[in-house]
Amino acid sequence: MDGGQWEQAIVSFLDFLRVERGLSTNTIEGYGRDLRAFAAFARQAGASEPAAVTRELLLAYLVHLKDTGKSPATAARAVVAIRSLFKFLVRERQIRDNPAAWLESPKLGRKLPNVLGVPDVERLVTAPAPRTPAGLRDRAMLEVLYAAGLRVSELLSLDLDSVHLAMGYVRVVGKGAKERIVPLGRHAIEALDAYLRLGRPLLAERGGGRSRALFLNRRGGRMTRQGFWKAIKAYARAAGIAKNVSPHTVRHSFATHLLDNGADLRSVQELLGHADISTTQIYTHVSRRRIKEEYDRAHPRAKIAPGCAPDRRPRPSGEEG
Repeated sequence: MDGGQWEQAIVSFLDFLRVERGLSTNTIEGYGRDLRAFAAFARQAGASEPAAVTRELLLAYLVHLKDTGKSPATAARAVVAIRSLFKFLVRERQIRDNPAAWLESPKLGRKLPNVLGVPDVERLVTAPAPRTPAGLRDRAMLEVLYAAGLRVSELLSLDLDSVHLAMGYVRVVGKGAKERIVPLGRHAIEALDAYLRLGRPLLAERGGGRSRALFLNRRGGRMTRQGFWKAIKAYARAAGIAKNVSPHTVRHSFATHLLDNGADLRSVQELLGHADISTTQIYTHVSRRRIKEEYDRAHPRAKIAPGCAPDRRPRPSGEEG
């Protein structure tokens, strides 16, 4: 088999992910990059077709990833893609044996998400000036992002009929085309109302009023991921926030602040659209860390003064504690 048949196998698998699994475009593109990189390595090693891949070749590829400086996270993502591809090919009877069945993802230390404090969030969402259509739009986008804890792809894919201001909620289509209803707070509702009345009509005129997207760019089309990323970073700088801020930072902050204030973990899972509660549990670690930091900062006897180690000498018998 030639390289074209490797490509045929990969395309079939990506179509399966798109049609049957309903994965996002970004996820599918990531799978495609990882699998094409592996296919190129396999062909160079003499495996001209998926059926020719051996355990030894897979081991060699893992070593290759490490030797070329790829991170554990990159290697883990490649393992998932390769394992999924061969499982699909066996299921479709394109190959008989699965050479990747034994593959396990590298163990990764779980990195705690970057989170803003409530004052930083307040400065961020109020940074856009509400005197222009773009400012009204950006204020509404930031308020909705924080109020509903959306992924940036979910925020940008909202249409006019996704928002129900009178009822105070937004209808979101998340990963795997799963729909969820997320409530909006008063500030988000007010910002959306101002944008819809005073900002969006002016932006829509520039595009001929054809787009049904909720958030429009300066040309009247749907706001892009790149455009919003640039905007949020500019507003973070304007707000004097030293941390590296992205749309996902705001989503992390949403979840952490809910848990800090006593929200139930299952409720936060539903609001975030997580399929597995273990994904949501990372925020409990962030909350515990923040509580400890606040305790150390605020309690007058939280820290031991230099040279004043606690006395752990044994007490004489009969001495009361």
